[in-house]
Amino acid sequence: MPSFRARLQIGDLRPGHRPEEVMDVATAALQATHEVAARDIEVVARVPRIVLRFTVDASNGHAEDDEARAAAARMAEAVAGVATTGRLDVLRRDGGRWRAV
Repeated sequence: MPSFRARLQIGDLRPGHRPEEVMDVATAALQATHEVAARDIEVVARVPRIVLRFTVDASNGHAEDDEARAAAARMAEAVAGVATTGRLDVLRRDGGRWRAV
């Protein structure tokens, strides 16, 4: 099964929400349709971002990439309800490297 990463920049929390809700909401949104293999938080140039690794059922390259982009977009939309968000990157595991899709 092809493996993907969704990386989403996180800004301020929306009123009434706790920091841990960001990852919880992101994970729940992806797990609704895909298997989440790993999750992490990174800080790059003082900007936090969540990183979730997930799999997509094998079909063909373009369809898999499209499905991964759509799943990541749904995840970002869900997270936007608890925090401001920034850039969303979707990466695909290709051999030993991650490439943007």
